[in-house]
Amino acid sequence: MSNRFSTGCLFLCGALFFIASDAAAEDDDSAAGEAFFESRIRPVLVKQCYECHAGAKVEGGLRVDRRSTIRKGGDRGPAVIPERPDASILLTAIRHADPDLQMPPKGAKLSAKVIADFRKWIEMGAPDPRADGDGDSGEDSDWAGFEAARDHWAYQAATESSPPIVDDSQWPRGDVDRFVLAALKDNDLRPSPDAEAATLLRRLHFDLVGLPPSPKSLKNFMSTVAAKGMDSALPDEVDRLLQSPHFGERWGRHWLDVARFGESSGGESNVTFPYAWRYRDYVIEAVNNDVPYDRFLTEQIAGDLLPCDSDKERARLLTATGFLAVGTKNLGENNDAKFKADLVDEQIDALTRAVMASSVACARCHHHKFDPFSMEDYYALAGIFASSKTYFGTFVSPANNRGGDPLVLPRVPGQQVFHKSLTPEKFQKLKAQFAELAEVRAQIDAAQAARFAGKEPAKTFTLQEVLGNIWRMGPVEGKLETLDENGKAVPVAMGVLDDKVLNVPLLARGEIGREGEIVPRAFPQAILVNDAPSIPREQSGRLELAEWLTNTQHPLTSRVFVNRVWKHLFGRGLVATVDNFGTSGAKPSHPELLDTLAVRFTNEGWSLKKLIRTLVLSRTYRQSSTFESASFQKDPENQWLWRMPKRRLEAEAIRDAMLVASGELQRTPVAGSLVATKIGDKPVSLIGLNRNLPKDLDGSLHRSVYLPVIRDRLPDVLSLFDFAEPSLVTGEREQTNVPVQALYLMNSDFVQARARAMAAKLEKEARDDKQLVQRAFLLCLARRPDEDELQRSLTFLQAGGDLAAFSFCQAMLCTAEFRNLD
Repeated sequence: MSNRFSTGCLFLCGALFFIASDAAAEDDDSAAGEAFFESRIRPVLVKQCYECHAGAKVEGGLRVDRRSTIRKGGDRGPAVIPERPDASILLTAIRHADPDLQMPPKGAKLSAKVIADFRKWIEMGAPDPRADGDGDSGEDSDWAGFEAARDHWAYQAATESSPPIVDDSQWPRGDVDRFVLAALKDNDLRPSPDAEAATLLRRLHFDLVGLPPSPKSLKNFMSTVAAKGMDSALPDEVDRLLQSPHFGERWGRHWLDVARFGESSGGESNVTFPYAWRYRDYVIEAVNNDVPYDRFLTEQIAGDLLPCDSDKERARLLTATGFLAVGTKNLGENNDAKFKADLVDEQIDALTRAVMASSVACARCHHHKFDPFSMEDYYALAGIFASSKTYFGTFVSPANNRGGDPLVLPRVPGQQVFHKSLTPEKFQKLKAQFAELAEVRAQIDAAQAARFAGKEPAKTFTLQEVLGNIWRMGPVEGKLETLDENGKAVPVAMGVLDDKVLNVPLLARGEIGREGEIVPRAFPQAILVNDAPSIPREQSGRLELAEWLTNTQHPLTSRVFVNRVWKHLFGRGLVATVDNFGTSGAKPSHPELLDTLAVRFTNEGWSLKKLIRTLVLSRTYRQSSTFESASFQKDPENQWLWRMPKRRLEAEAIRDAMLVASGELQRTPVAGSLVATKIGDKPVSLIGLNRNLPKDLDGSLHRSVYLPVIRDRLPDVLSLFDFAEPSLVTGEREQTNVPVQALYLMNSDFVQARARAMAAKLEKEARDDKQLVQRAFLLCLARRPDEDELQRSLTFLQAGGDLAAFSFCQAMLCTAEFRNLD
């Protein structure tokens, strides 16, 4: 359907046909599905099922260590039927839904979270990267993973190539274009014509700052292009946008996707993280300041170990380590060792996926099946993170079993603190209450110690008394941790600090209690880096890990980042699987270009802004998105870049563009977060029970990057328009086109309020209906209506009655052209 505005758009029901289509089933072999299987499903199978249903052991005829056999099933039929969880016997067994079929047969039923993961996995189509012949009995004697590092392109050091000589010397504007043009010629393709100036400006504004250009910006740009030409006008516009504070909000959000940023723990005990917003603000500020990427990573991995010359810088560096703290946590876990191991596992998974697009966490229970990461590599990294303490700022309550101290920051003028100070009287009362509860706790501990020693305790306590003490003490202790010695609120954040330094043992099949040999802290052995730092005995090794990752000889770090940036600007990465550079991922379409960009990126100071400037000033970026049949037949996926792809805007850009069109966008940053201001450190922090959170989480008029990111309860606009799953590292969001999106655009209070405000604004500013229509098109689509669109719009307005302007504005916000980018 044409992107141009048509009569059908004037009727709100028409918006449905612009959006609605059947949702495509997820690809079993997708990178996201494989990542979910490796992180959530395979470890459970190994630990809970392989003893009886793997290798030569096939009780009940069921073997679960192969993709084919788990689907074939055993004596009772198929164990897993993709997309049909209720018909899958495996799910029935682990749910204990059949009294004659309960797995695992020994011990307690699996947790509700694990069962939910298996249901989700089956609903996804049961993606399973294991080959049919890939038996995994837990034995890895024939593992040959290191062989992958010898030949796989991603594990070799990047090398810069001379740009190819091309026949057409007029088209390229730089080396990027020479690489692209040479590949096009090799594949019997040619580039598309340049996009129209207005189209290019809209593309540039959304890509760099996530907002549409204003009518004034459009007018000025068109005038400059007419007077000086595109080669002069474009660099000036790019430089202006790169200096905008909105640049950090746009590109900071891209990193927050990768950093799996969230403001609650997720899982069964979904408890809020009231201090997570500080990390969000750190990211936005760092991106705006163009902190070099190598330094940016180092601050997030080991900011607490870096030198600083002021309290302000110390607070900033401590906040940066929030990267390691904002991930999901099973706060309902009772076992201390398992909670710590799972916490470390999540940190390893997040860091290696984010920076290397390869998960070393897949080697927790077994050597990585496809990539050169052994269990020894995993536990060598685990020692680094186990030698650090994670501060996540929750307290024990009836909702969760885990408390995590908040990370106290130095006081800095102008710091935002949302939890309250106490009066001297209330502070003394709170301390007295804590002392009383602590005394009871000591008595409980003494009674337990006496029982273990076979003695009669001096005082006995009922289970209700024990739990009551724990649940009352948690909130009191949590509140005291946010106050100084005078009861004044102290600034706190999420983050990490070095703790007791230790090496950890390798766990057979990743199981707690099955400790093997101690593994010295180290880095993955298959990735060779010249002059790799050694880990000091007295520190965790996080700083050295950051130095290893940011070494210019590291084969993955710069490649992965450059590829992520390329994907955001061109719609597809040079490596299509942006989160998977392993042997099961895609090969680069332009390997010499990727390597050259990666090498230059590091040589030129790891600057994100320089990299983006180079890419958006290329002729490749200027191409139109016009469809060309012959080129499409040769390259339907556009991997050779014969045009710019049409792209659906992200949820945040769609929402922010509505606020711009209505004139309501508040461009100043939000102070804190709804989670911090509405819940904060109140005792009831469980998401499902808290009455302080409004039902409508979309309601703010600030930019969408400041909306609350509560796991399992996102604002509607984010969840409906494919926001990144905040529990997972996400370099590329899914993109769906489903009827519920159309229903949201037509019926949501947020969209209708923006349409009313936009109508009121236009009716006030426009002299007549013709000018109203023209300004509406400029605000929403960055262009003027053609004659047919103008006449149809005027006809609708003149026949629509009192609500005509409102209906017209909502229809404009519902058009496909509004939410898509040419």
